[in-house]
Amino acid sequence: METATLAGGCFWCTEAIFKRLKGVTSVVSGYTGGNVENPSYEEVCGGDTGHAEAIQITFDPKVVPYEKLLEIFFALHDPTTLNRQGNDAGTQYRSAIFYHDQSQKEAAEKSKANAQKKLTDKIVTGIVPYTEFYEAENYHKNYYDSNRAQGYCQVVIDPKIKKLLSEYKMDVKGEYLG
Repeated sequence: METATLAGGCFWCTEAIFKRLKGVTSVVSGYTGGNVENPSYEEVCGGDTGHAEAIQITFDPKVVPYEKLLEIFFALHDPTTLNRQGNDAGTQYRSAIFYHDQSQKEAAEKSKANAQKKLTDKIVTGIVPYTEFYEAENYHKNYYDSNRAQGYCQVVIDPKIKKLLSEYKMDVKGEYLG
């Protein structure tokens, strides 16, 4: 098993996407990239911790290679907006790949270059070394699946899940998503 750490806006969205992939055994929402130990959600939202909302993925690279995770990462959020995803604004919503080793760094750089070929606006996704990951509070975990009727889930996350299902059918677990 390997670990990937990604920040692509609200962690409710990224968790909902990546937990549906074959070969992914866990997705944990949390905070990384900042300078405060064990930050709270409120502290991170305040913008002074330097942390991004992120997810930490445990995956089997024989089933889903790291490169596939990165391809989906770039396809299912807007990597061209600085410190923003939709209405979520602030450095905590930045796009970043936190690499765990040299091979992940190289794969991230290659994936970013490939994604850039498909876009006209410049990708602003940071590729930075992983340092520490702090798990989010329990009420953030499995948020989408526990709150599908909530407006944010219907308006923001549902379209991302639909895009995942339409573009990456072969990579998605055969679970009920309705």
